[in-house]
Amino acid sequence: MSHHSLLLLLGSLFTGLWCGVAQATDSPLETYLRQQTLRDQLQATYGAAVLPRIDQWLATLKRQESMAERSKIESVNNFFNQLIYVPDQRLWGKDDFWARPLEFLGARGGDCEDYSLAKYYTLMELGVAEEKLRLVYVKALDYNQFHMVLAYYPTKKSDPLVLDNIKAALYPASKRPDLFPVYSFDAKSLWIMNQRKETQLVGDADRLKLWTDYRSRIGNGNFKSPRMVL
Repeated sequence: MSHHSLLLLLGSLFTGLWCGVAQATDSPLETYLRQQTLRDQLQATYGAAVLPRIDQWLATLKRQESMAERSKIESVNNFFNQLIYVPDQRLWGKDDFWARPLEFLGARGGDCEDYSLAKYYTLMELGVAEEKLRLVYVKALDYNQFHMVLAYYPTKKSDPLVLDNIKAALYPASKRPDLFPVYSFDAKSLWIMNQRKETQLVGDADRLKLWTDYRSRIGNGNFKSPRMVL
């Protein structure tokens, strides 16, 4: 996914917003996040505490630009795992709401989908190839509930590393018997898992309604307010 697509996902690019002072080496996302008009909008929605969190995200992006890929994976996983787990109904007043990364940071918390999606797009912004990343729905056996994680495949045949908010440390999927994979997807494709945990391509990711709804908010410049302050 291009930087431009990611910027659209994080919020609309309004005419006249490009008023912030950017450093010469800033990426398009970093330039976007430094805009004063955007920062004013986020502060009005989430309070002044959102700005240090945005700045920490910027620092993570800047610090990891030239680092090895494994370092990027670890840093991004650790950064977002600092946020607070809160079920959607309590935080957003909806049974299932996939927050955009700025909404997740703004609220200072969210559920497993929010952690996974924020990590997914941040890693692509840092140059990790899209084909190395998959969003994976699993059954969290210890909790007897469905759960989302992000899988990172260093190579196509690798045992993927699992980026998870339940267990902060990175483990290969083979070392996570507590997670039973059900299906996985990326921006384009959808795979299901069989009993032997083998993947089978079944079609386009657009078959997932919540995913298509998430992307339908790409052009929406409004940020949803949470029901509670964390």
